[in-house]
Amino acid sequence: MSNTDLPLASTGGCGDGCACGADNGEGPDEYAEYADECGLDPALARLLADAGLDPLEVEDVAHLAIQEDLDHGVDVTTVATIPEDAVATGDFVARQAGVVAGLRVAEAVISVVCSDEFEVERHVDDGDRVEPGQKLLSVTTRTRDLLTAERSALNLLCRLSGIATATRAWADVLEGTGARVRDTRKTTPGLRALEKFAVRCGGGLNHRMSLSDAALVKDNHVVAAGGVAQAFKAVREAFPEVPIEVEVDTLQQLREVVDAGADLILLDNFTPAECAEAVAMAGGRAKLEASGRLTLDNARAYAETGVDYLAVGALTHSSPILDIGLDLRAAEPAGQAE
Repeated sequence: MSNTDLPLASTGGCGDGCACGADNGEGPDEYAEYADECGLDPALARLLADAGLDPLEVEDVAHLAIQEDLDHGVDVTTVATIPEDAVATGDFVARQAGVVAGLRVAEAVISVVCSDEFEVERHVDDGDRVEPGQKLLSVTTRTRDLLTAERSALNLLCRLSGIATATRAWADVLEGTGARVRDTRKTTPGLRALEKFAVRCGGGLNHRMSLSDAALVKDNHVVAAGGVAQAFKAVREAFPEVPIEVEVDTLQQLREVVDAGADLILLDNFTPAECAEAVAMAGGRAKLEASGRLTLDNARAYAETGVDYLAVGALTHSSPILDIGLDLRAAEPAGQAE
């Protein structure tokens, strides 16, 4: 990927070079969706949108992170030690090997802190594998702003990169089989879209994003409805256009929901042998997803039974961070930076 210099807007609104047209309503059509609330540079907003993220939601997360860190005050250490007009370049650097995710999110965090425009140089892209010592992103701006944004940007970047790295390990194990690893709704409140984005960066697939875009009939629904087939039929009648996945605990339940017309079935805590039986029983009439008992060590055995997906909640609820740091190069008085 070629390096790119991108001036970003200040917290107070768009910078002089902003192309969104927020000041006259005549910006390019592709930025029109964000023109009314253009807190981020429109080019950055487009990159986020192209990655499947809502730029306004990302901006909200960035503001929340910074507000939490400042707690309605100032960065007392930085204000006391760094001259107000000092400018520096900082490099976001991988401390360990992995897959990076959230670089544009980190830029968004920096953008809500900066009191002036700043420049970034992008060395890698989200989804790239990186090695220890590799530069990911370089930022030139006021030193105070950079250091104030540092921890919030790294918290998100390290978290998302950790999820992408863990997902890539599963995707690598499954390579060559017909199965794909999928996430669940076991996400951090407020960060679901970002964490599921990280799963995509790691080569995984997203399950439903919310309770409203798809149905998942689980054991408690089955109890309440009086049976697994009854629960499936109730959802199908109430929401005929919504995709439905049905969780089953036994092969008998599987037979019932396949006969009822379910096209996606979750095999809960099945062994690989039981999954193979389920595949044979379904006979291609429904896609099957294995869940529970899954580890990297047995993932391929499950995949080779012929199931279509492996559901792994640990991708988002238990992945360790990828260690990434910010290394300051040098500070210089404002007006001398190139």
